[in-house]
Amino acid sequence: MTDTEVRRPARQSRVKYLLSHPLSTYYLIGGSSVLLLLLGLVMVLSASSIESYRIFGSSYTLAQRQALFGVIGLIGLYFTARVSVQFWRGTARWIFVVACVMLVLVLVIGVSVAGQRNWIDLFGPFRIQPSEFAKFALVVWGADQLARRGQYHGNLRQLLLPLLPIASIFMVLVLLEGDFGNTLMLAAITCGMLFAAGAPWRFFAGFAGFGILGVWILTLAAPYRMERFTSWLNPDSDPLGVGWQLTQGHYALGTGGVLGVGLGASREKWGALPEAHTDFIFSVIGEELGLIGTLSVLILFGVLAFAVFRLTRTTADPFVRLASAGVGSWIVVQAIVNIGAVLGLLPITGVPLPFVSYGGSSLIPTLAAIGMLLAFARNEPGARQTLRRRATARSLARR
Repeated sequence: MTDTEVRRPARQSRVKYLLSHPLSTYYLIGGSSVLLLLLGLVMVLSASSIESYRIFGSSYTLAQRQALFGVIGLIGLYFTARVSVQFWRGTARWIFVVACVMLVLVLVIGVSVAGQRNWIDLFGPFRIQPSEFAKFALVVWGADQLARRGQYHGNLRQLLLPLLPIASIFMVLVLLEGDFGNTLMLAAITCGMLFAAGAPWRFFAGFAGFGILGVWILTLAAPYRMERFTSWLNPDSDPLGVGWQLTQGHYALGTGGVLGVGLGASREKWGALPEAHTDFIFSVIGEELGLIGTLSVLILFGVLAFAVFRLTRTTADPFVRLASAGVGSWIVVQAIVNIGAVLGLLPITGVPLPFVSYGGSSLIPTLAAIGMLLAFARNEPGARQTLRRRATARSLARR
């Protein structure tokens, strides 16, 4: 037996040992999220520097705001990681009510940005996007409602009520704001939780068929959505018009090669690529950090998806399982939709890349949701025992 063959089982056993550790899920969720956040802060600083200088006269204004959003989000993560499951179940209805009020309020006093009336002015340059917070509210409230119904035993009507009608109302309100991307995310959250609750495949087949029909009708009803769809099918048909963003995004990815042109050296961010620091920040990552940078992002999202899926499989608490499935569906599907649009595999829907794209309305509730998952992971029986032993050992060491 060669030395390589001897070392390979040793490495495999080491990985198996680390994954079997009671706190491995906790560390995987927290570690992958923090690394994505740090990468996002660096890339927002790079990708937004030219746009920030053009608008504010300083290359750092947008990056400073993103850093502020990150600090607020981490504070929210700290507190949500230290509350109990009973807290979330007890406040679920109030979180739901606040989200409903905000979604209605934005239709009354909201302001339009890029043709979408989905923002509420707060103070100064800061705005809030209620549809982002509605995703978190739907996870908490929906998981509580499904957990109250217990395990699915063939009564589909009992399983779907009242979650599906309320989720549909959320989707309609968000659609009225013109936010098609977050409507899809609300649908993904609903399907993720219903799948974890044991809904049959025939429901998802019917839901998918109804969703495709709805998307087709909405596409026909809005010319700009039809333009996006046709440019996705053939971006070269109008490379200087509707297909400009996708074409420039592909140029950025192609220019990066394997190692990239270097951090801060992007040429597309100088005005050629629209939304370089928001929806298309993945293209700038590919240009500056190359294939290695984009694969690193995919690996981190893959690790996060694995850890959340593992949490849904190992927990005995139905609320934890359902809420984890909702958050996992939200973050993973949103990442797939964003990256798929940048690569040209999916139509452009305008959703940001979680943790990475600029924007506090997206970043803060996402980090709060991660904090909730960390609370779930550290409260699993094995994790609690490990933390208790560590606390006892630290206490004895101080004496």
